[in-house]
Amino acid sequence: MGISIFGAGSWGTALAVILAKKGIDVTLWARNEEFAFSVREKHENTVYLPGIIFPENLYVTSSVADAVSKNNIFLIVVPSHGLRAASKDIAKALFDFPENQYYFVSASKGIENETLCLMTDIFKEEFAFLKHKHNINFACLSGPSFAREVAHVLPTAVVIASESLETSGKLQELFSTDTFRVYASADITGVQLGGALKNVIAISSGICDGIGLGTNARAALITRGLYEIMRLGAKMGANPHTFSGLAGLGDLVLTCTGELSRNRSVGLKLGQGQKISEIISDMKMVAEGVKTSLSAYNLSKKYDIEMPITEEVYNVLYNDKPAMQSVKDLMNRPLKQEAADFI
Repeated sequence: MGISIFGAGSWGTALAVILAKKGIDVTLWARNEEFAFSVREKHENTVYLPGIIFPENLYVTSSVADAVSKNNIFLIVVPSHGLRAASKDIAKALFDFPENQYYFVSASKGIENETLCLMTDIFKEEFAFLKHKHNINFACLSGPSFAREVAHVLPTAVVIASESLETSGKLQELFSTDTFRVYASADITGVQLGGALKNVIAISSGICDGIGLGTNARAALITRGLYEIMRLGAKMGANPHTFSGLAGLGDLVLTCTGELSRNRSVGLKLGQGQKISEIISDMKMVAEGVKTSLSAYNLSKKYDIEMPITEEVYNVLYNDKPAMQSVKDLMNRPLKQEAADFI
């Protein structure tokens, strides 16, 4: 059984390498042909994951038609704002294929700004016209997993979710390796919300560290940030237990504290006084939390729930609010009971 991975950034490349080392035939799709050619020739992604040599059974292409023709399991690892366009291209390429069973797995962590769709909701919309012919299955992969550590085969545990535990179980077997342990879940909404919203809280954690507010403040932000994620998840039908697991608390702690976290890095620079436009222009890789902050803020308004940390991150990013003023406003909100505001 082979797999085609769409997105040759650090995360897509890391997943491609560990699956190929397991003995699975992997096709890695990169949007740019010049980049794909370079990766093929060097057997290494020197831009996003230097130093990791590709196994021989890892093939790189820039052709969507080529990538979809080889396998029936597709892992989409493009930035969240590009997932709809990538899905359209894949669907178009599959249109004339003979009847088959396909699995579409999102490893992108975000919420679409324009529609507030989760990644698998985009799948459902873009692949709907194929369901008259094909058996279509959707899933998502999330959890605390820095790409470089995964590629260096350091122990990592994640969760894969589908609406069907049977589907989750099949994919769990496929993605698990000796160093990459995969748990199964049927909470596809909660797993995606946890993976997306933790990036917003990680920006706030970075701001806290950038200003120099100490570890007490960081711990408070992580804890109260988890409350906000749980609160929105409850409104959107997620299983509350998901947020105490790998896709919730696990990913949140890693992204808020880890030195490899791009979203925390954005927050650090904001806390040190840099403007978001300057920070983004200097970044080679996407910090998903910047766009997700807008979606999360709009979801809080849609569902009429309080998400004060999220709202302050949104104000810093989109309304140029001074970070220290956001801290003061958070600390001076009306006092309340801790657990009474969960729902």
